[in-house]
Amino acid sequence: MAEQSARMPGIVLSSLMFQHGNTDSDAEGLVFGESGFDEQLTISDSQTNHVHIQEIYNIQKHVTCPRLCTFYCSSGELKVDELQKLLSDRKQPVIGWFRLRRHSEQTMTFREKLVHHNLSHFLSNPNLLFLLLTPSAVTSSGSAHKTEFSAFIYRDRRFHNVPVLLSNLGLLEQNAYLRTTTPCASMGYSRATSKHSRRFFGADGALSEVTEVNLMNDSLQVELQKVCSAVEQSERSVETLRSEVSALRKKLRKRSEREVVTCTDEAPPPTLSCCSLLVTRTLDVNGYLVPEEVTVATEEEETMTTAACGKRLRKRRRRQI
Repeated sequence: MAEQSARMPGIVLSSLMFQHGNTDSDAEGLVFGESGFDEQLTISDSQTNHVHIQEIYNIQKHVTCPRLCTFYCSSGELKVDELQKLLSDRKQPVIGWFRLRRHSEQTMTFREKLVHHNLSHFLSNPNLLFLLLTPSAVTSSGSAHKTEFSAFIYRDRRFHNVPVLLSNLGLLEQNAYLRTTTPCASMGYSRATSKHSRRFFGADGALSEVTEVNLMNDSLQVELQKVCSAVEQSERSVETLRSEVSALRKKLRKRSEREVVTCTDEAPPPTLSCCSLLVTRTLDVNGYLVPEEVTVATEEEETMTTAACGKRLRKRRRRQI
């Protein structure tokens, strides 16, 4: 039985990650490319020959849907009209579809399995590929993220996890790197490689000026490591400052609560002078309250008032006698 694997250029993976990072929700779409079999024959002392067959899915392009559930409904049934619109003017064959989910596990959901079955039946491709990418934040500030990716193929009534290999990453020799290039049908790619290939290859096809390119790559790696270390130090300092600011805010909140409690405890109790019943008022001769708006009387008025009061008292005494 052939061993399955998926190969994807780094530019396709970076395009998926960049597009998903600039959207507020999850994303999904179709994957285009080629699939074929690679047969390797090895000869050793123990065996005369050993044939290793590998089925390779070369992912070359992707098309993202404008929104979720574009070519299928909530129950997993396909929308044929929308799917045909996505497949129109597409010369490359569809080898699968992809889904990008934030903060989730590397497992297929029940709806994704239903969509995969219906899509493989519609495209008449039982070996359809499903590519799953799950980005998540590494730091609490959200400055660093990580993205996990995996591929699934339905075989023998179950979904098998297929390893995904990036064709332009890894510690490979120069000749091995040249042999493992992923086919690309883009005319711009062919024009760019043919334009600059004569600078790196001789007339006989041998490599030239590889040492200078390697030196330039080493210097670029050194500069990149410096920038990465500086960014890491700045992130650590920002985390330290945030923790200090939060601690100071807690202390300030506790201090303000203590001040409020002390102010309520030190408030003076109400005194008797505030009671309206104990306020002193002025009475006239007849025993009535004198209004506060009454002005002070003159000396003549006071003498007349005292004389009248004396007459009234004398009359009362005579009547009593």
